[in-house]
Amino acid sequence: MQPVTPGPGQESVWDYPRPPACVASDRHVVVRLGETLIADTTAAYRVLETSHPPTWYLPRSSVVDGLLTPSRARSTFCEWKGDATYWDVLGHEGAMWSYEHPTPGFTAITGYVTCYPSAFECFVDDERVRPQEGGFYGGWITDDVVGPFKGGPGTWGW
Repeated sequence: MQPVTPGPGQESVWDYPRPPACVASDRHVVVRLGETLIADTTAAYRVLETSHPPTWYLPRSSVVDGLLTPSRARSTFCEWKGDATYWDVLGHEGAMWSYEHPTPGFTAITGYVTCYPSAFECFVDDERVRPQEGGFYGGWITDDVVGPFKGGPGTWGW
């Protein structure tokens, strides 16, 4: 594995910290499901972790009223953020998740929601996000982030 050298205006996921950092962003983030607007904000947080594209967390207030309902999907545990709470969106079970009582380093994202960009159309500053490979991690890949990224076949040992 050889990290890609970032160009102008880019950042390498290999320069992100471990343990991860929670960083505020005023970039324009939009989530859609087909023609339906799910969320729209300029007050998101990015969670940055070595070898992973950022995962974007949006304030629950940016989600269109009535679209989130508590899910029966089982909770999962993140070693950095704590226990996740899942939310159904328009009949899609467990489509979004949040940390209602995160660990001390992640209290800024208390109640903020995120999703897999493979399940929604996600945009950062009008750029369509590409999902992190593998289906386990929730990274959002944009042109300003370079890898290689953990998640695909053969990357679990990184």
